[in-house]
Amino acid sequence: MKKDFGKLASEKSINKTKDALEKNGIKVFVVENGAEAKEKALQIIPAGVEIMTMSSVTVDSIGLAKEINESGKYNPVRKKFATMDAKTQGQEMKKLGAAPKWVTGSVHAVTEDGKVIVVSATGSQLPAYAYGSSNVVWVVGSQKIVRDLDEGMRRIEEYVFPLENERAKKVYGGGSSINKILIFNKEGTPARITMIIVKEKLGF
Repeated sequence: MKKDFGKLASEKSINKTKDALEKNGIKVFVVENGAEAKEKALQIIPAGVEIMTMSSVTVDSIGLAKEINESGKYNPVRKKFATMDAKTQGQEMKKLGAAPKWVTGSVHAVTEDGKVIVVSATGSQLPAYAYGSSNVVWVVGSQKIVRDLDEGMRRIEEYVFPLENERAKKVYGGGSSINKILIFNKEGTPARITMIIVKEKLGF
């Protein structure tokens, strides 16, 4: 039977995943819904910090991106982007996006043995997640939990990509593609990455 990759994970699966992620160096909080996820993220992210909100249906859907970029309480990189010319300052914009002090966004699959998969068409969010940012906050609906990396890639190819492709056509006028893949086996810097797992279907 074909797996339903949009189905929320069980309590047992969430707990197993949390334990494995924390053994692999990623701090985890588990919350009930999007409102609690936003509240927890804002507790973690200090006021006034430089922060980049990566493109994320999840982060947008809970109002976190709007709060960071529009409240005036933070120093958002996207606000800087709005004052820059991509044609003449493109390289500078890439540098800002690759290594902001803080970054928030989401991922595409999380395995029960504590690994994380992020895919991208352009790769724009990957440098900050992998190394550039000193603090990473991910908000992740529990439907993204899978058994292992193989199932994670199946989830991305069979479920995430078709949805993201349609979204990209509507928003950008052109489809998406699975061009670049980042896999976290472990995080070596203590307290660098925090994942908020949400018991609600958020994002793809």
